[in-house]
Amino acid sequence: MSSYLIESATDPNDLACRAAQIIASYIDLSLDQRERSQIALSGGSTPAQAYSLLGMEHLPWERVDVLLGDERWVDLTDPASNARMIRETLLAGTYGSKASFHPISTLQYPTPEKSAEAFSNQIQKICLGHPPVFDLIVLGLGDDGHTASLFPGTAALSIKDQLATVGMGKGLNRITLTVPVLCAARKVLFLVSGSKKANALKRLLDPNESPRRTPARLVQPREEILVIADEGALASL
Repeated sequence: MSSYLIESATDPNDLACRAAQIIASYIDLSLDQRERSQIALSGGSTPAQAYSLLGMEHLPWERVDVLLGDERWVDLTDPASNARMIRETLLAGTYGSKASFHPISTLQYPTPEKSAEAFSNQIQKICLGHPPVFDLIVLGLGDDGHTASLFPGTAALSIKDQLATVGMGKGLNRITLTVPVLCAARKVLFLVSGSKKANALKRLLDPNESPRRTPARLVQPREEILVIADEGALASL
């Protein structure tokens, strides 16, 4: 079972600054060891500011492949699209614009299942390993305990023979990485902000918590998991 290292931030702005610096350091480290680096980023409001700052980091971005951990099954121009958020933050940066971004194809396919299949094929072409290994996966934490688009009590939690699958959450179909891919990452980073996430964070860190209720507990890589949380999120600890 993975252990967790908590890094405390004072507020969302401090969290964004710390996250950008830490993500940059892991990219730098991976590029010292390999020709290219593959990272998967989460959507949501918490990391957006961090990605804007990350795009200003002077890194060899032309050697970085950026993918998503999950995506809502909406048009890529929709305000709810994670791909749109990445384009407006990381890829809008002076240096981050040079990264190779591989969005999840959504409405180009007739069904979410076809999108998930295409995403699986895309991952296999970009990342090495069985399952494919990302250098870094950045995850969020929902107030219900979900991460990526793995929601409590859903069928997606049990998928082990696919790299990506369809998740259903908050009335929307979503495409998400599966548990085996999340667990294969060299490094996993959770970003958690706000008092509404405090109970979910407490459950994430509880070794006796049920993964069916708190799916983020299913993410168990070999290396220690880093959690950057602000004071609001840490209120229940």
